[in-house]
Amino acid sequence: MSVPTVRGGLVAALAAAAVTAAALTAPAAAAPAPAPAATAAAAEADGRTGGRHDATRRSVEELVRAGVPGVLAQARDRHGTWSGAAGVADRVTGRKRLPNDRFRIGSITKTFVAAVVLQLDAEGRLDLDDSVEEWLPGVVRGNGHDGREVTLRQLLNHTSGIYDVTSAPSFQDRIFGPGFLDHRHDTWTPEQLAAIAMEHEPSFAPGTSWEYSNTNYVLAGMVIEKATGRPYGEAVERRIVEPLGLGATSVPGTDPRMPRPSGRAYSTLGGDPSDPATRVHDVTELNPSLAGAAGEMISSTADLQRFLRALLTGRLLPREQMREMTTTVPIDSVEPGAGYGLGLISRKLGCGTEVWGHTGGIHGSRSAVVATRSAGHTLAVNANGDWTGGLDGTVEAEFCGEGPDGAPAAAVSPAP
Repeated sequence: MSVPTVRGGLVAALAAAAVTAAALTAPAAAAPAPAPAATAAAAEADGRTGGRHDATRRSVEELVRAGVPGVLAQARDRHGTWSGAAGVADRVTGRKRLPNDRFRIGSITKTFVAAVVLQLDAEGRLDLDDSVEEWLPGVVRGNGHDGREVTLRQLLNHTSGIYDVTSAPSFQDRIFGPGFLDHRHDTWTPEQLAAIAMEHEPSFAPGTSWEYSNTNYVLAGMVIEKATGRPYGEAVERRIVEPLGLGATSVPGTDPRMPRPSGRAYSTLGGDPSDPATRVHDVTELNPSLAGAAGEMISSTADLQRFLRALLTGRLLPREQMREMTTTVPIDSVEPGAGYGLGLISRKLGCGTEVWGHTGGIHGSRSAVVATRSAGHTLAVNANGDWTGGLDGTVEAEFCGEGPDGAPAAAVSPAP
């Protein structure tokens, strides 16, 4: 079974390529959606700033009308911070989404992991041009894979050709679709995930093409552990989370619970949302080891923006490593003109504005954090349902404002 992608721009496509891509389907209303309602904070902020975020607010509400249970967004620019939300955090209680809610960030974890690898590179503890074999002897072998030919840089920018574990039928049977309900608490080791990938042929010879592979970052997490003598999550917490004071950000390991405050996460588990018989499942609790260093972290909209600002303004990495991180390879197969660096995506929006960041998808959660290169304008957004289109409309709305003919940018983004 192949991993489906979701049309509608880079945010949708990379969210679809993230850890639980196979659970995502085309948007449609799977259940009656609650009436969208902007938070008091959003309304107050719009009043103070002359409605500068009106298009963003409308795009968030449109996502709820399209079937997402609830959406949470926060933006920051020179005028201050704006928070907005629509829909609900909990379909049973009706509790609204709160600005400080925690949520699973999926593949945005990759940006944290890449930053740690680059810190180790700056310290001379590893080199981006080291082979994977040097750090993980014998791990990348079999069916055409050869870790001697793959560099750490190629792991981080997805040019390794290593097979994506999330495409493996044996993994999908347990993680995606109805099988998830029986296996949501299973523990997966990085070694297990890598071994599953090695059962399949590589997608291409190292360095000859680009293809998103979660296995790359599972391996990168293993390299961090080998270089530091500690699990990758401890390195992320000690080097990034604690220094930046990211109080809502955590690396949960095998803990299936969500910290408070948080809402619920919902999925159709691959069921057709247009079919009235399709159930929407509460998938909030899961063992995040199924994603590991490729997508297990938890955060909030404020923390994600603080992290991305610190990263882009040089607080986390020296200039040389930032140059490496922002050197991109073209990913025209996802979106023409877009590029993937080392754990960072660059793209040109419809209005010509360039933004940097990453997207993330995991059961019941879709997220994005993006910023201008100067980090003077940032946005983080999360949807607590995984069966609708991506978040690219909200990104366009925040950074480009109104679309053609005065329509919100979200309304004119490509249809999924």
